[in-house]
Amino acid sequence: MDEADRLHMNSLEAIRSIFDDGGVGMVLIGMPGIEKRVARFPQFYSRIGFVHEFRPLDEAQMTRLLNERWLPAGVRLPDVALAPDVIATLIRMSGGNFRLLTRLLTQVERILKVNQSEIVSKEIVTAARDSLVIGQG
Repeated sequence: MDEADRLHMNSLEAIRSIFDDGGVGMVLIGMPGIEKRVARFPQFYSRIGFVHEFRPLDEAQMTRLLNERWLPAGVRLPDVALAPDVIATLIRMSGGNFRLLTRLLTQVERILKVNQSEIVSKEIVTAARDSLVIGQG
C-alpha cells in the first residue's frame, strides 16, 4: 500500500482488520517516520514484522539496471541499448531515486512517440525532465 503515511487511523484500523481476517501479508510504503507514527497505535503496530528504509540507488546500481535494459511496466523504448551519455544523464537527473527514474523513462517514451523518433538521446531525456515537475536536473 503506497503512501500509507497519509492514511488516517480509521483507514489503518480497516487495514488491520483485513490483515487479521484475510490471512494475507501487507507491505506499507510511506515517507520516513511512518514507523514512529504507527507506533502510537499498539493494536496496529504489534502486527508489523519489520521496517526497511529504501535508500537511493548508487551509480553502479543505476548503470547496471539501465545496461540490463530495465524499463517500468508498460513502457516500451526502442530495442537498442542506451548510450553511455544517456545513462549518465538519467543517473544524474534521477539521483538514484527509483520512482523518479520510472517517471523519466515513461516521459521519454511519450516524447519519442510524439516526435516519431527511435533514438533516445540526452536531448530527449532533458525534454522529459523539463516536462515533469521534479525541480532542477
